[in-house]
Amino acid sequence: MPLRIALSQLTTGPDPASNLALLRQETQRAAEAGARLVVFPEAAMACFGTRLGPIAEPLDGPWATEVRQLAKDAGLVVVAGMFTPAPDGRVTNTLLATGPGVETSYDKIHLYDAFGFAESKTVAPGSEVVTFDLDGVRIGLATCYDVRFPELFRAHADADAVLSVLPASWGAGPGKREQWELLTRARALDATIWLAAVGQADPAASGVTPAASAPTGIGHSALIGPDGTVRERLDAGPGLLVGDVDTDEVAAVRRTVSVLANRRLGVNP
Repeated sequence: MPLRIALSQLTTGPDPASNLALLRQETQRAAEAGARLVVFPEAAMACFGTRLGPIAEPLDGPWATEVRQLAKDAGLVVVAGMFTPAPDGRVTNTLLATGPGVETSYDKIHLYDAFGFAESKTVAPGSEVVTFDLDGVRIGLATCYDVRFPELFRAHADADAVLSVLPASWGAGPGKREQWELLTRARALDATIWLAAVGQADPAASGVTPAASAPTGIGHSALIGPDGTVRERLDAGPGLLVGDVDTDEVAAVRRTVSVLANRRLGVNP
């Protein structure tokens, strides 16, 4: 039976409490649509351009506790981007995955030191590949800039995941939308995996003035099949995308495009 998921494309601001109210509203909408999983963007807790140190909280802190409660109330699993304290004084860019039968987190491995932005100045990298199971479906976690590193998504596939979720707050700029679309489709295809890519909405489309020089989102969230085709897509503005993930399709695509089985690991070109 397909797994119904929801991608919530929204624009968050600097105040975690206000953003939590948005998450509660959208989680309820996802539940009413029959979704078993709702995925929110990176930086759902507070947008980039905010001083992250003062708002970072541990996974047992009040913001994450409230996310757990809204997931419990709605009866589905929530994935949302937040910031947790790191031991070296920086923060960690963390995805919280929580809901009935699910409790885990992923710390962003690849930091966005590109296009004039230096995420590593304030954010410490993670080091662990993380997956979780929902209704018998294994799901891998990745964040934004991770999409430029295909080995992470193939690690999800090697861990028997059939779906990767990719919350993002994609930086705007010349060619960036085209790169987002190309990279998300490529990661689905070269891991032969479903990919749910959910970004922050374009602040301008939400009537918000973006923080200067911070990656605050361009929208264009998408659900992409394991053959690299886009099944559903949003535009730049806020919206809720609801789609069904057919897990049987992964096996069918892998029989046709056997890139995982045909790998020659350890062989240098």
